[in-house]
Amino acid sequence: MLSAGLNTMSFSWVASPAATELEIVVVDWVAKLLNLPEQFLSKGNGGGVIQGSACEAILVVMIAARDKVLRSVGKKALEKLVVYSSDQTHSSLQKACQLAGIHLENCRVLKTDSSTNYALRPESLQEAVSKDLEAGLIPFFLCGTVGTTSSTAVDPLAALGKIAKSNEMWFHIDAAYAGSACICPEYRQYIDGVETADSFDMNAHKWLLTNFECSLLWVKDQSALTEALSTNPEYLKNKASQANLVVDYKDWQIPLGRRFRALKLWMVLRLYGAENLKSYIRNHIKLAKIFEQLVSKDPNFEVVTPRIFSLVCFRIAAVDNDEKTCNNLNRSLLDAVNSSGKLLFSHTILSEKFVLRFAIGAPLTEEKHVMEAWKVIQEEASFLLSK
Repeated sequence: MLSAGLNTMSFSWVASPAATELEIVVVDWVAKLLNLPEQFLSKGNGGGVIQGSACEAILVVMIAARDKVLRSVGKKALEKLVVYSSDQTHSSLQKACQLAGIHLENCRVLKTDSSTNYALRPESLQEAVSKDLEAGLIPFFLCGTVGTTSSTAVDPLAALGKIAKSNEMWFHIDAAYAGSACICPEYRQYIDGVETADSFDMNAHKWLLTNFECSLLWVKDQSALTEALSTNPEYLKNKASQANLVVDYKDWQIPLGRRFRALKLWMVLRLYGAENLKSYIRNHIKLAKIFEQLVSKDPNFEVVTPRIFSLVCFRIAAVDNDEKTCNNLNRSLLDAVNSSGKLLFSHTILSEKFVLRFAIGAPLTEEKHVMEAWKVIQEEASFLLSK
């Protein structure tokens, strides 16, 4: 047994706990840090499980959602099931559709733009759902994102959740990157509306000082997972499982065997504690804000989307609206900076603009590194612009 205390991040050993029991403890700890609804805690019908990645998590819940619908409407309706997301949703959703047998022509990738900072518009979702219902299709799965890969856009969860509920769709929230920031009270607002979701996922290995792989998935109804994923061959039968005395996490995931991922997360929580983890995240966001200010003050550059967390999307500004030349300049800047060996950053495409991404997330990054990086970027940009 374990006696856990969230405020002090400590517990006393009464007996040597099993890996499963420790996992239940740590996922509940993090759920409380995020102030998730009680339905996601292990004491009720819901609970959490540590997956290898957010890609695995979204596949698992999609299979659960699929089977839940098919038990109601019949297996032959598989070709009518429709999935919804924005065009900023991670590509793992498409792979999940392929693996779950959802026809790709039934995957609605809804367009976003700069007017909403690339968040999914509820109006677009409602329009797409209405059209599919009129066509005799079955809307069954919606994926919202908190912190998209390209620009850390945040979808309006409460509004999306309302639409999902009214149409009996499974609502999954992918907060793989930005979920960690929401342990800070001032950033918790970005998951407001999580109470409308059926599942929620975040990666502790992205921004919570935990080694890969450690993706936390919570569901409100664990039976949806177990009914879709359970196997019970003779060689796995045991008295504890058959009497429902233990949680069989093999029925919450794709593989049968599983790593002891809970131990490393427990060690991070115990070593740093809640307040130090919050300070760690706040420092990265502060450094990103410093970089954003540097970009804003330079007339040769522009910030493309408002910074929310620790990612800054920027680029050399277009002259005379010549986007083609601007895109080529920024592509050359990316290559030049990365080839220097002094720093490494990445890019994305937003509204057909080639955008540079400056992401802060390494434990040892300090303000001096940000200043040095900006100096390199300015020097390379000045050289390109002079040509």
